[in-house]
Amino acid sequence: MTQRWKPSVTVAAVIEQQGRFLLVEEHTPEGLRLNNPAGHLDSAESPTQGCSREVLEETAYAFTPTYLVGLYLSRFQRQRADGLEDVTYLRFAYAGTLGAFDAQRSLDTGIERTVWLTADELRANQNRHRSPLVLQCMEDYLRGQRYPLELVYADASLWNPAAPL
Repeated sequence: MTQRWKPSVTVAAVIEQQGRFLLVEEHTPEGLRLNNPAGHLDSAESPTQGCSREVLEETAYAFTPTYLVGLYLSRFQRQRADGLEDVTYLRFAYAGTLGAFDAQRSLDTGIERTVWLTADELRANQNRHRSPLVLQCMEDYLRGQRYPLELVYADASLWNPAAPL
């Protein structure tokens, strides 16, 4: 039997204030890269919950998603010691309201710092992006792409899988 293909599900935030976008500089196998505050969806959390958690962990800001910017697929391959790794990401990108900053909070492991960049600065640094989705999410946001949060339904079984159907 062949192994079932499973994309890595991630959540990301497109956060803009006064013409600047909040990004993180993070350590990756490819070096120091720019990314939206983003990360993997954890078990027993909705995509909006995961997005809020990731923003807090990576930036020390509270964040409340208010709409979905889009759903994105990307794929890349990287050389590893044991061969070629093939990775596909399914990203849920949200925009919303940036809340309070917690100056006492440490940033997540691997996050070097947060940066605020204009759209033009972000476009000019594509070679430093973690993936092409960083730019695509921003461009979709700037075009006004917005979907209601209800577009992504999280069933109660997510939090209580033992409940009878």
